[in-house]
Amino acid sequence: MRGNNTEIQESVVKLKKDEVIGYGLAGAANNVIFTGMSTFLLFFYTDIIGIAGSVLGTIMLFSRFLDGISDVVMGVLVDKTNSKHGKTRPWVLWMAVPFAIIAVALFTVPDIVSTAQIIYIIITYNIALLIYTATEIPHGTLGALMTQDQHQRSILSVAKMTGAYIAIIPISGFTVYIVEWLGGGQSGWIYTFVIYGVIAVLLYFNMFRSTKERVNTKANSENKLSIKLSLKALLKNKYWAIVTLVFIAMYMWISLTSGAAIYYSKYILGDATLVGILTTTLSIATIASMGLMIPISKKFGKRNTMVMGCIVAILGTLVFFIDPTDTIVVTIGQILRGFGKAAVMGIIFAILADTMEYGEWKTGIRIEGLIYSGASMGIKIGTGVGSALIGWVLAWGGYIGGKTIQSAAAITSIKYLFIYIPIILSVIMIIFLLFYNLDKKYPKILKELSERTS
Repeated sequence: MRGNNTEIQESVVKLKKDEVIGYGLAGAANNVIFTGMSTFLLFFYTDIIGIAGSVLGTIMLFSRFLDGISDVVMGVLVDKTNSKHGKTRPWVLWMAVPFAIIAVALFTVPDIVSTAQIIYIIITYNIALLIYTATEIPHGTLGALMTQDQHQRSILSVAKMTGAYIAIIPISGFTVYIVEWLGGGQSGWIYTFVIYGVIAVLLYFNMFRSTKERVNTKANSENKLSIKLSLKALLKNKYWAIVTLVFIAMYMWISLTSGAAIYYSKYILGDATLVGILTTTLSIATIASMGLMIPISKKFGKRNTMVMGCIVAILGTLVFFIDPTDTIVVTIGQILRGFGKAAVMGIIFAILADTMEYGEWKTGIRIEGLIYSGASMGIKIGTGVGSALIGWVLAWGGYIGGKTIQSAAAITSIKYLFIYIPIILSVIMIIFLLFYNLDKKYPKILKELSERTS
């Protein structure tokens, strides 16, 4: 009993500063590569390699759905891992270098016939998704194993997203310039991602060094839960299901607003390099307001903070209608969208972690890896559908890659991707969040769980 109480106390201690920073900067490592993929890969394939957008959209959609299955497998592997370094940290260490290598391979498309290039893209893209899964799921799950304290988890969630935007801002804002500085063309993209890969590896190694898993999960490891029993427990967790649906909608929103930004800049604002301004202002607004989400969520609740964020994002998008072709107007709208995005992304991983205690309280089974992998599957599905929509909607509008002047229908399709569909997705997120009411129940649930183990 005394040992259990000691473990409970340790799981709610205040986290060390370097531990929070190390965990957060691993979020930067994830996005050094992932942001490059989600923001520029489709453009690289259509305008540099010359692959049709409709083909790419289909590849990315089905790849993401297959990757969603691998998420579940990875979640089970994390739950079954029991090393001297913990359940999650070893995976990040093992996958860091392979992730950097495959990131470079994505842009190393050989100069061969189109069919062979498509096969190469399918293979490398799916390997990249698998390795990303084997890195991101353990990293995301780690936050729930570092502490059970709600406030500390909010800090970790904000740190994770702050770290992400430390990477997103320069990656989305300066990649085009870096590529040109390194010679432009395909070689410029390859050299750029060699640099990004090295940075990511160093940040992952630092996370492994600085973090510690504290939450006791020995019971489940000793019981050797079957996959069937784990999945059954997962499906009984209604709050996990709600959060996963929010993840799907949110990452569709992110995929569309980031992936369509370069098309919007080039063909509606008239200058492809303006993508740096659009993405950087959104990211700066997001990271600048991220820290405010901790006191706001503490006062108004996590769910309510996220709902307010969705409303602000809608208002920011409505600003575009003043003049969709004016860079200043669109930039102001992007800033507001960034404020709204901060409220959702700064909190969502914290409420996901809270669903782990709810699931344990309801079923008696704790499955951190599977819960996070399920939500990660939502991220992959959302990103996949969003990426596919870009390719499909561009094809529907008659977009022709590399063409200087696009048709009116193609311009309209770009506006749908960057303006109209994101508004719809924000409304959908609000509807989902209205069914989430775990904030008030959580203290009682944690108390009862503590009593069970004492």
